[in-house]
Amino acid sequence: MSSQKKLKIKIFDKEYSLLVENEDRAKELGDYVNTLMNDLREDMSDQPTQTVAVLASLNIANDLFTEKDQSNKIIANATERVKKLNLLLEDIT
Repeated sequence: MSSQKKLKIKIFDKEYSLLVENEDRAKELGDYVNTLMNDLREDMSDQPTQTVAVLASLNIANDLFTEKDQSNKIIANATERVKKLNLLLEDIT
């Protein structure tokens, strides 16, 4: 049985009710999205809310893809190093 709790978070002047397992994480995510959207609104005060929301989503997706690319590079580098170490171990055994 999951331990989901009800949580209300406010994003862009609107309150959302969520069922969450980790309240601290959900609050952190809500604060992140709210801050990003408010920052964008300051830069583009003439744009409708939907445009601000879509741009915030694209920024978040870009951050995610950047992190995934970095993670994949680290994994590829580690895999290559392990292969080299395995070859060295084969040579000495």
